[in-house]
Amino acid sequence: MARILLVEDDLILSETLVELLESEGYDVTLVSAGNEALEATYDEEFELMLLDVNIPDFSGFELLKMLRESGNETPCIFLTSLNDIASLSRGFEVGADDYLKKPFDFDELLVRIQALLRKSFSAQSNEILYNELLYKITTNELFKEDELILFTPLEQKLLSAFFKRINETITKQELLHELDSVNESSEGALRVYMTKLRKSGLEIQTIKGVGYRLVKA
Repeated sequence: MARILLVEDDLILSETLVELLESEGYDVTLVSAGNEALEATYDEEFELMLLDVNIPDFSGFELLKMLRESGNETPCIFLTSLNDIASLSRGFEVGADDYLKKPFDFDELLVRIQALLRKSFSAQSNEILYNELLYKITTNELFKEDELILFTPLEQKLLSAFFKRINETITKQELLHELDSVNESSEGALRVYMTKLRKSGLEIQTIKGVGYRLVKA
């Protein structure tokens, strides 16, 4: 489940977008002002940001500029009614990955989101072949012989974390952070989830005293 930060102060549009994105399986955090957006990026990591330009506190351009200067490289799409060349140029200058003019087609937005998420996973397609398993990036689903392997929402959060960092050690603290929002952050619970993920066919090594690593030859 990819996590999206939506920064939009138009109440009707923001509610519509949240409903649309959640219906597609995305985990959406909605804020309406620049300072709230900054705070959200400090508290949580996102796979994608959707930013309006004209928002309270400071503009979306200024927000993205600050984030990029702080080292935040989360893919970003500007959603804005500004359609002049100067604004378009400004958006890409501060680090935008895409720019969609309002009013926009919702299906087009979904296509652009999926394209950026695939790019952020450093994959050329929506799929990662892992031994005898197939992982679908945008839907965060794992298949074995065309059969979907069922996971709980918490297990899916860990699944996404591992596939984004194959062959990298992920600390226990990082993995527990993935579960904090639902108050399931004990190491005991984490071990139970690791057992379930391993049973699905994932080769997850325990790095003693540090964390875990999804290994792929």
